[in-house]
Amino acid sequence: MTTKFKLYLIAPIIAVFMAQALPAVAAEDMAGGLNEVLVKGLEESNWQETADEIYMWIKTNKTDFLVVDVRPGEKGYSAGHIPGAIHIPYNDMLTTVSLKRLPKDKKIILVCATGQLANLPVVPLRALGYDAYTMMFGYAAWAKGFGGGEMMKVVVEKANSKNYPMEK
Repeated sequence: MTTKFKLYLIAPIIAVFMAQALPAVAAEDMAGGLNEVLVKGLEESNWQETADEIYMWIKTNKTDFLVVDVRPGEKGYSAGHIPGAIHIPYNDMLTTVSLKRLPKDKKIILVCATGQLANLPVVPLRALGYDAYTMMFGYAAWAKGFGGGEMMKVVVEKANSKNYPMEK
């Protein structure tokens, strides 16, 4: 087994152990703090920006934002990314090294393939004082023929053909 694979196996076990080891008061404080941020989501458009908005910011040379490509691994970023974007994989976002790369005086725009992974670090980043947002639908909304968009089409078509049940 590779070291990386072993880490993926061990990390969840350590996380569960640490979560159980936290005193109940600390866990409640953390949950309360995160909830204070979370309840603001509706009134703040769930911290999402569109590809059109970000394109206009780039086109007009705005400097009050930073695009962060959060796709895991270097391959996607190296294959192409939004102009000026830096790469910090979503699963490394909350490390001390990564946080030092993020300015607190700019809007942080997180972007992944479809917009799903980028949502994971938004609430903790906001709780830490960052002005974090995601780009709605990720690179699927940015790049013509992007694989994430094609994947989304397949999933939607499959759901339409399956007609999974919904309760009312």
